[in-house]
Amino acid sequence: MSRNEKMSVLFRKKPIASQTNESGALKRALSAFDLTTLGVGAIIGTGIFVLTGVAAAKYAGPGLVLSFLLAGTICAFAALCYSEFASTIPASGSAYTYSYTAFGEVIAWILGWDLILEYGFASAAVASGWSGYFQTLLSGFGLELPHALTSAFNPEKGTYFDITAALITLMITFLLTRGVKEAARANGIMVGIKIIVVLIFIGVGVFYVQPANWHPFLPFGFSGVTAGAATVFFAYIGFDAVSTAAEEVKRPQRDLPIGIIASLAVCTVLYIVVSLILTGIVPFNMLNVSDPVAFAFEFVQLNGLSWIVSLGAITGITTVLLVMMYGQTRLLYSMSRDGLLSPVFSKVSGKSQTPAVGSWLAGIIVALFSGFISLGHLAELTNIGTLFAFAVVSIGIIVLRKNNPDLKRGFRVPLVPLIPILSALGCFYLMTRLAALTWITFFGWLIVGLIIYFAYGRHHSHLNPLRRK
Repeated sequence: MSRNEKMSVLFRKKPIASQTNESGALKRALSAFDLTTLGVGAIIGTGIFVLTGVAAAKYAGPGLVLSFLLAGTICAFAALCYSEFASTIPASGSAYTYSYTAFGEVIAWILGWDLILEYGFASAAVASGWSGYFQTLLSGFGLELPHALTSAFNPEKGTYFDITAALITLMITFLLTRGVKEAARANGIMVGIKIIVVLIFIGVGVFYVQPANWHPFLPFGFSGVTAGAATVFFAYIGFDAVSTAAEEVKRPQRDLPIGIIASLAVCTVLYIVVSLILTGIVPFNMLNVSDPVAFAFEFVQLNGLSWIVSLGAITGITTVLLVMMYGQTRLLYSMSRDGLLSPVFSKVSGKSQTPAVGSWLAGIIVALFSGFISLGHLAELTNIGTLFAFAVVSIGIIVLRKNNPDLKRGFRVPLVPLIPILSALGCFYLMTRLAALTWITFFGWLIVGLIIYFAYGRHHSHLNPLRRK
């Protein structure tokens, strides 16, 4: 095989027509409202209930509001790009599927492998965070788990497995295998509860704001704001998971852009308002705690409301876990259906019309990660994986516009190529604000993925002419 032929194999593209006319094995049951609640379910959680305090204390101070605004603006540009792709290619797989059309197979594999990292480790990290809140709630009732089962493997501290993190992961997996509509209904109820809790914090907390706490507004300078933006970017992870639901949406060309943009808009406003009130109630240097929103109420002696916030946090983090794991299973489903992964991940249950076997395999692996590995290690790679995916999708809009100018699009990104370029540059800039070790580990993960692709994926790909014969 000549060099040109080898390159053509690596960059073979999946036709758009084949992606918009897939087998239809998944049930179309979701509306624009369902998608919006899925997006809010994924976004509002760890960001408000955990990251706000850490980012304010370590990086941005009261300027955290600018960090959320910067990260939210970059996400908004990326969301517009996702919306055009989602309305044009309404198929499961998110950035992986879009890259298969715009760039070709090897780039699609890299994006898919990158998203496996994002969804898998983010799910495990969120489960670990959920465990911490749940154990705090149990202690309020005088209940405690055996110390060895309270945290990740750390013999020096006498802990070996985080049992509650693993159990919540398996419970969410069970819910997802019952059917997408059932999961969306449960998610909608939990989203409603946590939005009420956030609004209670805003409505009550505004009366306890001390403007003096906002001075100095930028204690770490603007570099602190950008470092804070790179940190809180984790808070926005999730709106892209909406696009993984494409094949289960009733009217994907119309509803997907609504779900993506609406969920991001709602969450950005809530993040900004909460960060302003939080840093107005508590001096920023006191916010380096795991439960900053509940701590703020304790700080002003509103202990009863603090308990309500803790309950809301558990509910909120549960919805994040649900949507992250949902995105993971649909991504694996798409890659498997294209032949790049084992067919076990695309086997659909006839009763629930969900990829049940693949969901359980992914759920068990995530449960083991969440049980054995600490929260800090799990969260390290999530931001860089997401930023990389957002940047590639943004560039993909420019490529698709050039190569397929007459393609029917349900939604069009305005000001192309300016918006996609700003999105990609913003994502790459935030990536430079992450630690060197994160970059090294990220490249190591991609190398492992390429080994798997060349050993298995390219030979079993449905675009491989030898396989079709």
